[in-house]
Amino acid sequence: MISRKSFCAAFALFAALSSFAIEVNRSEIESAGNSDAVVFKNYAGPHTVINTVEQIRGIGSGVGASIAANVDNFTTAGTQNRYYAIHAIDPQEQGKLDADIFIIGSNATVDHVTNLRRIISAYLSTVYGYSRSDADVLATFVTVYNAVYRGNINYFSGKYKKIVMDNISADKVGLDLNYENWPGKTQLVIPLNDVRGGLSAVDTSVISDKNVIKQMQDDDDKNLDARKGMVDIKERESDYASVEAQESQKEAAAESVKLKGEQQKSAEANKEATAAQNEATRAEKAAEDAIKAAEAAQKAAEAAQKAAEEAQKAAQAAQKAAEEALKAAQENPNDKKAQDNAAQKQAQAEKQQAQAEQKQAVAEQKKNDAEQKKNTAEEKKTVAEEKKTVAEEKKADAAKQAEKTAAQAEKTAAAQDKAAEKQAQADKKLNEAQGERSEIAKDQQEIIKNETAVAEDKIAYGLITIDEIGAMSEIVRVNSETGALIKASPVSVIRSRTVYEDVDNFVAIAGTNIGNGAVKLVLIDKDKMEIIKESNESISETSVLVEADGSYYCVINDNGGNFYVGRFNEKAELQLKSPVAVKAATPITITSKGVLVTGNNGKPVLLNIKDLTEIKISGK
Repeated sequence: MISRKSFCAAFALFAALSSFAIEVNRSEIESAGNSDAVVFKNYAGPHTVINTVEQIRGIGSGVGASIAANVDNFTTAGTQNRYYAIHAIDPQEQGKLDADIFIIGSNATVDHVTNLRRIISAYLSTVYGYSRSDADVLATFVTVYNAVYRGNINYFSGKYKKIVMDNISADKVGLDLNYENWPGKTQLVIPLNDVRGGLSAVDTSVISDKNVIKQMQDDDDKNLDARKGMVDIKERESDYASVEAQESQKEAAAESVKLKGEQQKSAEANKEATAAQNEATRAEKAAEDAIKAAEAAQKAAEAAQKAAEEAQKAAQAAQKAAEEALKAAQENPNDKKAQDNAAQKQAQAEKQQAQAEQKQAVAEQKKNDAEQKKNTAEEKKTVAEEKKTVAEEKKADAAKQAEKTAAQAEKTAAAQDKAAEKQAQADKKLNEAQGERSEIAKDQQEIIKNETAVAEDKIAYGLITIDEIGAMSEIVRVNSETGALIKASPVSVIRSRTVYEDVDNFVAIAGTNIGNGAVKLVLIDKDKMEIIKESNESISETSVLVEADGSYYCVINDNGGNFYVGRFNEKAELQLKSPVAVKAATPITITSKGVLVTGNNGKPVLLNIKDLTEIKISGK
């Protein structure tokens, strides 16, 4: 017969530690550890409705499909009271992060961080094209990251854009450690680096900062698999960024060659513009000088004409005086004086007439010279205007070429900045990966040391209470010499404070009737301490668990308000069910005469151990 050991409240002293186990308060075991560690409290018991992994992932991919269709713009998707996402991006604001905000609504039923990670993983795969394995790694980090910064609104405001901050609140942002506080109180923030960045869509540096890594290191297994996965992602990010940096550098070099060509063209254009401007300036100066000369010549011509006109007037006056003297001489032919005066006056008039004619000739000459200079000035003015037009055209050409050169300079600088940015990103990711890989190696050695530090005969199993009234317990593996916790089971909903140790498994009643939960008889693997099988039948929340001859007895809940005694084998399979209804919390006493229980009428009932039918008590 297989030897079975039970651990229950009866084994309450550390002195009793051996191959049996004990029940103590969780705080006593955790007091020596890190009480601030990120340890998620999950519902790890049976469920009323069991969803497949793909059904759970379907939640995330369903929400993500709408976001993926509009990834370049702010958008929302999902159902607000269940699972909802806000794709909060704003290309106009620089210097801070965009983010996806994944909301767990008040009617959501996710109760285990593993399933939450499956939802997030499927969301990331759908929206950003991550492989399933990469998305799983990112989802793990996203949950720890949000647990680390739960409610720290100052942290988020310093890192994220206004559009993100407008959609989160201090009382909901991040992830609570207790699954019971998730519905209606959770805003998971997923930092985004580049929505079109492929492997770098999610900012891996942010979700794996030193605070997150420290918390992951505090777990029993130090989250080695997830951390190795993140190192792998970052190394590939570095590789991709290096390739992009090289391509960008080639592009920058090509743009630099173009820039030199444009700069040469700009220099030539400026040279031509300067030469044209100089010619225009000289032509304008020549035109101005010619205009001045023409104006001076015009003034000289006008003065000469005036002098000629005055000389003509004087000649006319002299002629008139000569005519009068001649008339007087004719009237006195014998007057010699009169005759001499007439001759003198006539000579003077002729002289002045000759002078007037000479001055008129000079005036005509100066007039012709003025007209010639005026024509020359007009010609030079025309030439100057033409030169000015040419200079303006050359200046405009130089300005256009300067714009082209400036644009090319910006393009070249952008290409150089992109190359530098990609190289910096490659270096950053590689440095982070190398640093974390070194830490992982140290942690692996520590785990190996810890695993080999406790001999098999120094390991004990027991129960610890997780609530004040002791209604819920979980199995722990401890060092029997020191009492140090080695590993705690994720199944924290064991009922009746009783667990039986079978060959490979533990047998217990576990679960709650909250939400999608159920109370069932379960088998718990000794190594991982996780549920590997559960009964098809629901069990009373207040049922005891009794073992006898390799069978397990507990109270079945038919979910119709009636309760019956059930006998199960070591595989949690129902073998017998009593036809007699019993109290939900009835004790189950195995005697040589039968199984004694309390009937639903409150009276004792003795059941035949062979078929669990009622044995009529004489006189009853």
